[in-house]
Amino acid sequence: METNYRILVIDDEEIVRESLSDWLKKFGYYVETAENGTRGLEKIRNQNWNIMLVDLKLPDISGLEILKEARKIQENSAVIIITAYATVDTAIQAMKDGAYDYIVKPFDPDEINLVIKKILEHQKLVDENLFLRRELTKRYTFQDIIGKSPAMQKVFELIKTVGPTKSTVLIQGESGTGKELVARAIHQISPRAQQPFVTVSCGALTETLLESELFGHEKGAFTGAVVQRKGKFELANGGTIFLDEIGDIDPKTQADLLRVLQEREFTRVGGQEPLKVDVRVIAATNKDLPNLMREGKFREDLYYRLNVIAMSLPPLRERKEDITPLADHFLHKYNIENNKKIQRLSEDALKILLDYRWPGNVRELEHAVEHAVTIEKTNIITAESLPPAFQAGEAGPCVYPAEDKPLEEVEKEYIQRLLNKHQWNIQKAAMILNIDRTTLYNKIKKYNLQTPAG
Repeated sequence: METNYRILVIDDEEIVRESLSDWLKKFGYYVETAENGTRGLEKIRNQNWNIMLVDLKLPDISGLEILKEARKIQENSAVIIITAYATVDTAIQAMKDGAYDYIVKPFDPDEINLVIKKILEHQKLVDENLFLRRELTKRYTFQDIIGKSPAMQKVFELIKTVGPTKSTVLIQGESGTGKELVARAIHQISPRAQQPFVTVSCGALTETLLESELFGHEKGAFTGAVVQRKGKFELANGGTIFLDEIGDIDPKTQADLLRVLQEREFTRVGGQEPLKVDVRVIAATNKDLPNLMREGKFREDLYYRLNVIAMSLPPLRERKEDITPLADHFLHKYNIENNKKIQRLSEDALKILLDYRWPGNVRELEHAVEHAVTIEKTNIITAESLPPAFQAGEAGPCVYPAEDKPLEEVEKEYIQRLLNKHQWNIQKAAMILNIDRTTLYNKIKKYNLQTPAG
């Protein structure tokens, strides 16, 4: 018996509806019927169907219109057009519009059952492939990081090697490549896993605020310091502190940080007594620290204290084989968050993701899938539900320069053009780039971008 398979029959002739329903129920299928197109579409919108048998000529809506609408709502469902008036033109049109088959009245119940069995076997293969893809995603997942590419497999091996040690780690990689995830993975497989993991975004704070954030302050140390406050190093005692955007810290804080790494002690802002601390330091940056050292903007002794174990995370454009498992992972995540049951990405949507250049890396991919899941009304992610930046046009898929140029130069030119096009509307430009405004401001500062007038 095939009671798990659901079939909808839409036909305005009662005798056809009843006879088809009786035959199909005898074969073991769950069957419902609708007497017109309006009622049929209502059932299609509110319930999932494996197969729909739709009459070509209905009193209110044509079978071809129902076919088109059904394909939008439930792309993985099969539609069979049935009619007493067979012509080559209508058959061709039905197949073009996505019908699985075209059956002429009067029909043989055994023939219909044979067609249905073929459809269900095909759907079963699709479901099995989907299951295998999800299993592969699990297989290529390490501590919440997904990567089947050779480059990411090397990163996983290095995490496993350095995790159990006490060594300081410096993670380098572009924005959005997952540096904090790697830092957490190192912490989670270390002996400190049950102790605090504390993060600090160094680039988001001014010199005074960062110093207080890291080391804490005494009451009265500065205006507004009405109580004593512990810093992140003190809060991370026994565990791990993750210093993101380490390339943005000022010279004084660099000196204080060097002292912590050398002496394992620090002093609160406004304090006199040094405080001992047992903290593992993991730092991250998207900047070229050796170049900053040559420019005198980053201390050489601090760099070598941080760079005991160096890890480099590849950008997403250099590990395209990770895009599909990552997209599947984010689809599952945002299905749960939005209480949806979207099954997969369409081939067109997946091709766009594979062809895109990914300036925002994995973070941008996650935002793209979240956007698509949120607005998608069917059970398949279509190309149209991806963010505007992915549609053919302004941010477009993978536009390469006419001549060979360094990546930073390409990025600089693209962001400058985009800002000029949208009259320096930072919010809109950040949305098109799929990055936050802080990241865009950092890039404007990094490349010294100017408005057309200035």
